[in-house]
Amino acid sequence: MYTVAVRRDFIAQHFLIGGDWGLENELHSHQYLVELQLHGDDLDSHGYLLDIVEIETQLDQVVNRFRDHTLNEQPEFVDINPSLEHFARIIAQILSSNIGAPNVHSLTVQLWENPSAWASYHLLRLG
Repeated sequence: MYTVAVRRDFIAQHFLIGGDWGLENELHSHQYLVELQLHGDDLDSHGYLLDIVEIETQLDQVVNRFRDHTLNEQPEFVDINPSLEHFARIIAQILSSNIGAPNVHSLTVQLWENPSAWASYHLLRLG
């Protein structure tokens, strides 16, 4: 199986809800690092799983949606805690609906909120 990946970093703000997490309940920023990994068994006629320029374009669009914004104010986070896990899933779902490569059967989004803490979400893409 092949995997191709692209990373981007960005800053966004959030505050946690639904529990007592001390300072995390107050508005604060993270410098996120997101990595999009695409997985598939076959390459296209050019020897690509998907052209890296296309991957960069799709990832940049998603990153720009959240860059310098407060996650709690975004429609994807209505009534949910803006946890790292939820954020990774939301990014994966957005990217999955925007990337149309027939030989890509799954994708993984790995999202760091600091150098030592990350979450990932793996999404199978059928057909």
